[in-house]
Amino acid sequence: MPLVIKERQQWKGRMEGCQACGRRRGVVRRYSLHLCRQCFRDNARTLGFKKYS
Repeated sequence: MPLVIKERQQWKGRMEGCQACGRRRGVVRRYSLHLCRQCFRDNARTLGFKKYS
């Protein structure tokens, strides 16, 4: 029986990073925003989000 080596699967998720600054941690992907949490906080009002507290 020959030895079969599988190829590694492509990583998904944080590989793209933030569209604004390129940071890969803390990315908000909901509603296909793809912004890090810092950029999301800076641009939330212009995107139409409201702060409720």
